[in-house]
Amino acid sequence: MIAPTMLGLFIFYLWPILQTFYYSFTEWGAFGQHVWIGLENYKRMLTDANLFQSIKNTAIYIIFTVPIGIFLSILVAVLLNQKIKGKTVYRTLYFLPVITMPAAIAMVWRWLYNADYGLLNYLLSLFGIKGPHWVSDPKIALYSIIVVAIWSGVGYNMVIFLSGLQGIPRVYYEAAEIDGAGPFTVFFKITLPLLSPVIFFVTIMSLIGAFQVFDLIFMMIGKGSTALEHTQSIVYLFYQHAFVLNDKGYAAAIAVVLLIVILIITAIQMALQKKWVHYD
Repeated sequence: MIAPTMLGLFIFYLWPILQTFYYSFTEWGAFGQHVWIGLENYKRMLTDANLFQSIKNTAIYIIFTVPIGIFLSILVAVLLNQKIKGKTVYRTLYFLPVITMPAAIAMVWRWLYNADYGLLNYLLSLFGIKGPHWVSDPKIALYSIIVVAIWSGVGYNMVIFLSGLQGIPRVYYEAAEIDGAGPFTVFFKITLPLLSPVIFFVTIMSLIGAFQVFDLIFMMIGKGSTALEHTQSIVYLFYQHAFVLNDKGYAAAIAVVLLIVILIITAIQMALQKKWVHYD
């Protein structure tokens, strides 16, 4: 009964992983020809300045998007879990970016960020402030993308947190109300501990997604932009080597290292969850 699923997983997941691992030990030439070169691609990574810069960019992206995104998602979920008028409309509005195509999101935000006629710089000009070049200035381009990533991801995580909040039995809140507990005490002593399994799941998925960021960078930063070096992620560097430079062996090595890093971080999270995740 599970054979079709196992076959699909092997063909579309396990086999490509094994292929990538093998290709990471090869060098590619014209017409798909490749030769075995051993650990040369991995040795090359140790002296690749672009790789270290992409790791730094990805780390900054993760540090900002994951905690801020989770915090805002929990805040919005708690607010929209209350008895307020029009909460269905608010939930829909927050979820709209999730079902919107990334290309459309990038197009809208590129217009907002436009240094000459964008809405953000226009609003700043009303106060006599000259707006920056949001997506072409190497110093702030990455942070501009981080803002878009947080904005577009809040709705998805909000739905997951809403599901977790609605699964918390009301008896705990009723008991706390009888004991005279305030809203902050209720939130930190009841809501957060009982929501910790959901927070753990969202944290893992958010970290994996942040490590794999590509689309926003690809669509918002021009290929000839001076900000590209300071915004390209590990996956973007993989794309450059695999599909632009036709250096598929080195690209495969980057993908393997990224996979190993994600597995290690996920394993650490699984080990640490016993200290802060409450399942009862």
